[in-house]
Amino acid sequence: MRNWISLWLTLKRLLAYGRPYRRPLTLAVMMLWLAAAAEVAGPIVISYFIDHILPEKRLPFGMVAGLVTIFLALQVLSAVLRYYQALLFNRTALSVVQQLRTEVMDAALRQPLSVFERQPVGQLISRVTNDTEVVKDLYVTVVASVLRSVALIGAMLVAMFLLDWRLACISLILFPVVIVVMWLYQHYSTPIVRRLRSYVADINDGFNEAINGMGVIQQFRQQQRFGAKLQRASHAHFQTRMATLRLEGYLLRPMLSLLFALILCGMLLLFGLSPRGAIGVGVLYAFINYLGRLNEPLIELTSQQSIMQQAAVAGERIFELMDGPAQHYGPDDRLLGGGTIALCDLEFAYDRGESVLRHISLTAPARSFIALVGHTGSGKSTLASLMMGYYPVSEGTLLLDGRPIETLSHRVLRQGVAMVQQDPVVLVDTVYANVTLGRELDEHQVWRALEQVQLATLVRALPGGLYAELGEQGNTLSVGQKQLLALARVLVSTPAILILDEATANIDSGTEQAIAQALQAVRRCTTLLVIAHRLSTVVEADQILVLHRGEAVERGTHAALLQSRGRYYQMYQLQQAGQALHADEPQALSG
Repeated sequence: MRNWISLWLTLKRLLAYGRPYRRPLTLAVMMLWLAAAAEVAGPIVISYFIDHILPEKRLPFGMVAGLVTIFLALQVLSAVLRYYQALLFNRTALSVVQQLRTEVMDAALRQPLSVFERQPVGQLISRVTNDTEVVKDLYVTVVASVLRSVALIGAMLVAMFLLDWRLACISLILFPVVIVVMWLYQHYSTPIVRRLRSYVADINDGFNEAINGMGVIQQFRQQQRFGAKLQRASHAHFQTRMATLRLEGYLLRPMLSLLFALILCGMLLLFGLSPRGAIGVGVLYAFINYLGRLNEPLIELTSQQSIMQQAAVAGERIFELMDGPAQHYGPDDRLLGGGTIALCDLEFAYDRGESVLRHISLTAPARSFIALVGHTGSGKSTLASLMMGYYPVSEGTLLLDGRPIETLSHRVLRQGVAMVQQDPVVLVDTVYANVTLGRELDEHQVWRALEQVQLATLVRALPGGLYAELGEQGNTLSVGQKQLLALARVLVSTPAILILDEATANIDSGTEQAIAQALQAVRRCTTLLVIAHRLSTVVEADQILVLHRGEAVERGTHAALLQSRGRYYQMYQLQQAGQALHADEPQALSG
């Protein structure tokens, strides 16, 4: 019962999207009823011909021609009305899906980053594409079919009672049985439909994973394993779809066809037992015709439950995303000035699990150079994400310019704090669009940023210059050039606090030198926070914070930390030894 109520509430919410289109929908419904009336009137015309024209043993040409004309006109009118109502329903459906997709995408863009880390990309894509497409079927197929079937059944019942009330009462036995069949179908098909939508999302997720990781898959010859994984997901979807088809085969056509056969036998029995002439042959013909036509709309009404339930399940998944909590920001809209950072006894854990950061304290004056170092998993990137405002602080305080980060508005955080990550995102767009990212900046500002990161010469050499198109994921650029482009998009409007998260980890020495020169100029007007494995990039830092398993185990300048001979000293010595070995290799090979 609770399951049914949940589905009904979801359907009610989905259908509410059609409210702005009440006028075209009302017109479409009127067309449906008129089309049904025209369709139902056809057998009445033939019934009149059988009972009133044929018994006279003469066929007046004018009367016959008139009846034929009326019959054909009714069929043409029904077809024309159905065509135009289908156009109206489809136009409404497409408008609803467009609005729904816009709202889903808007909700996805406002979700906390933790949502994207918990769910595979394919699952999210499925909600925006496949699930909204199923909702379109709700309007195009279900709503239109239900209204058409109801109009046709209603018109036929009216015609039946006008022709003969006794035969009409026998026909009414159909409806209680059909309601029971529909309830049984809904009860058994709902869990199957939920599994079906889940398997579709799994297929999307598998394809997304395979395409994004195609280089690794082919390098390690994993094509067969990934192919088998996708085949299992596809087979599960196939088996579930077959389960719905088997259920339809059991409960729909065989059951209803048997019921219609019994009703027809009852009508023939009543016709045979009635006094001669009490029920005309034409009336019997009309009822047999209506009974045959009732079969399809009733089966259609029952079979539409499958699409209706798929739409309800898809709606549940869509609304789950739309109703999720958006990324929270504060009301303080004053822009950051100096860019001071203060952490006091900071703690953080993902999803109430084990703490990733414990008792972190740090004070960074305005326009200072702070470095975070430590082994992988020590919490460096997590701390950077907290300073970006991506996650709420679990315990302790994080102050920017002396103000708690949770009180700062979205505009203040995004203009005042910027990050350059290890794997920068490059859009399939022009160089200009990749640097500005929708901000209203003139070409002079963009060129100045490109000059600052020593990327202007390369851009000028590209066909189209600033408006040269970059390939998917920036495949026309090297790793170092992507990093410089990401730095340029930050420096085009210098933030109060700039975070570099392993920005120099995968680049050559020339690109590293270009980044170092750009940062040297930026340090005069921004607070610089650098996360680095390569310790040579942080030797000039005003303060180095050494993290180990989520805790700050050392802090100080490069010289002071080397003198203390602690964890930082060990890391530095290991890197120096590694660099010495790499330097000796060419000499050993040449010798």
